[in-house]
Amino acid sequence: MEGGNKTKKNGMGMINKNGKEDVVVVVDKGDENLNDVIKSVEKTLGLLHQLYLTVSSFNIASQLPLLHRINALVSELDNMMKLSDNSNIQVPLEILNLIDDGKNPDAFTRDVLNSCISKNQITKGKTDSFKSLRKHLLQELDQAFPAQVDAYRDIRASSAAEMKRVAQTQGVLPNGDIKVKNEL
Repeated sequence: MEGGNKTKKNGMGMINKNGKEDVVVVVDKGDENLNDVIKSVEKTLGLLHQLYLTVSSFNIASQLPLLHRINALVSELDNMMKLSDNSNIQVPLEILNLIDDGKNPDAFTRDVLNSCISKNQITKGKTDSFKSLRKHLLQELDQAFPAQVDAYRDIRASSAAEMKRVAQTQGVLPNGDIKVKNEL
């Protein structure tokens, strides 16, 4: 900070010499690198478009602008290579193959989602089958051993109530996930 107000970095922000913590906006370095890569790709596409226009209407007078655009493209590609050293962007090979085949990469996303939906339906069917089996077994056991089934149901009810109480105190959702506080 300026004016002799010395600061030192804390894990979350900056602490000034008075011991008070200043608010500092922290941008995730990965997001920053990704934005830089996106900007570089967009700039490269723009340069390629300009280069295409220059080449498609080439005449001897446009030789100097052509050389400048080629140099700008090489410079931007060099910049992109430097940015790639700081980035860890992973693209599935299937998407690259689709792009090489001239297909829309959104088709890959659609196929993956459809596959997830079908697997989810299969899993739901299995879950429903087990629920039906459990219900049928309890009915059969209730006819054969009514006292033991009543004791089992009492134990299950008390156990479920205890689990619900523990989950509420620990911030656990009914499906087992943990509640996360939104920090703004």
